[in-house]
Amino acid sequence: MRRALVLVHRWFGLAAAAFLFVAGLTGAVISWDHELDGWLNPQFFEARSEGPAKPTLELAAQVEAADARVRVTYLPLNVEPGHALGMSVAPRVDPKTGALFEPGYNQVAVDPATGEVQGRREWGAISLDRENLLPFLYKLHYSLHLPEFGAFRLGVWLFGLIAIGWVIDCAIALAISFPSPAAWRKSFAFRWRKGGYPLVFDAHRSGGVWLWPLLLIIAITSVSMNLGNEVTRPVVSWFSTLSPSPFASRAPAPLNQPVEPKLGFAQAIALAKDEASRRGWTLPAGAVFYSPDFGIYGVGFFEPGNDHGDGGLGNPWLYFDALDGRPAGEVVPGEGSAGDLFMQLQFPLHSGRIAGVAGRALMSVLGLSVATLSVTGVVIWLRKRRARRAQAAPERALGPRAPA
Repeated sequence: MRRALVLVHRWFGLAAAAFLFVAGLTGAVISWDHELDGWLNPQFFEARSEGPAKPTLELAAQVEAADARVRVTYLPLNVEPGHALGMSVAPRVDPKTGALFEPGYNQVAVDPATGEVQGRREWGAISLDRENLLPFLYKLHYSLHLPEFGAFRLGVWLFGLIAIGWVIDCAIALAISFPSPAAWRKSFAFRWRKGGYPLVFDAHRSGGVWLWPLLLIIAITSVSMNLGNEVTRPVVSWFSTLSPSPFASRAPAPLNQPVEPKLGFAQAIALAKDEASRRGWTLPAGAVFYSPDFGIYGVGFFEPGNDHGDGGLGNPWLYFDALDGRPAGEVVPGEGSAGDLFMQLQFPLHSGRIAGVAGRALMSVLGLSVATLSVTGVVIWLRKRRARRAQAAPERALGPRAPA
């Protein structure tokens, strides 16, 4: 049994090593993506002029008026002093061709005092240019920038399937890390003084044992990040009732047929504020987004600057149908069934944001550890492979033995 588990662990590790190495290294970096992006590209984060900020809905209207090919899909509702206003945009349908326009960008940053466009970029473009580096690494982390075929995202599915294998392999790795109950301490030890291959082996086995609970969490949440609606929600629903999700219960619109809303941002915000007031919420409406694929508005509630929800389970969001304004769902941190709470934990745990800055630092360390485990696993396999070949060489030289 142990031999079979070792073989499974070996071949999964070799098959997934490159993917986990890339995911680990990029994960270590993108834990600080906003800080690094702001350092590299201040035009997307720092306002160029001083003065009172215009209402963000007005600024969004200016962006759409300046380029009729795009619609604003994500908009912060408040701007911190000295900061630029960043918004996301999506292409509209070209009435002449029936296909989506190709504006060449999906992010815009404007000066909140003047409405002047300070920067545009295509988030996730395959480019190592200064302005695209962090978005490039972020998308590389979960998709390798593999091609998309309509709604089917090859890289997202591939990484999701690898994550499922990783969850299973975590259990296998723990089992084979303790070959002898009497010598269990060796599975936690590092032979620092010996160095070389013994230390490489200990870094892989003992390092994996020490980090095992955290690695399992990252593996499970990786499945949720890539295949949440396809795998995690159905599995969790076997054990606990889940609140309806507007994105899991609706089919996305065809690629070139985005849903045209009958309500505008202002109406969606008003609906959300009324509902928040009814619930006794005191947080301000912090951002609004529109999903053309699903015809849904979302309004998040948080203080300016906390749009990423650092600390805890994140920010509350209310969702509304863009055609008739009916409530379409909600995500309220800390509320709902056990299954709802489990789903709410996935991104905060995966990103480390559940523990604020300390959690993000831990994710950077874990990312480097995953990359190290991938490399040491390959090194161990190569070492043992050479040893097996060296052992087999004399036997091949002697040839087949004559029968006695």
